[in-house]
Amino acid sequence: MSLNAQNLIDWEEFNAAREQLGANFARILQYFKEDGITSLEAVERAMHERNSAGLISPAHTLKGESLQFGAQKLSNLAEKIEMAGRHFVETRSTPEELVPDVVRLRTLLEQTLDQLEEATNPLVERPSAFGEKKTANQQFGRL
Repeated sequence: MSLNAQNLIDWEEFNAAREQLGANFARILQYFKEDGITSLEAVERAMHERNSAGLISPAHTLKGESLQFGAQKLSNLAEKIEMAGRHFVETRSTPEELVPDVVRLRTLLEQTLDQLEEATNPLVERPSAFGEKKTANQQFGRL
């Protein structure tokens, strides 16, 4: 994980969403993962087609869903792409200048999903409340 990847999630927002969604949390998080990949692919396809209008809706979807789970950096980048897409539609221009942002969007989505997976996977070993690693006798699955 890169240094920039360490602060991708606002954990207070994430925990608030987890609390509010309750038993539905895991299901809705899975939808976010699936929708995020679908939205990313639609943004990339729009870029390949030089279709400014095609950027708007999937970037908008990714922006809103990212915020729900505290993924502020991903949301900000998706918003930048959405707003630029709107500008390019209004000016009847193509979105080539967004190529670096769209490339970065894939990396950011992947890193964000990795962090969310690590935070929600029950098999990931976590430090104790005092920041200490568990001893061999306390680890899951010991014989």
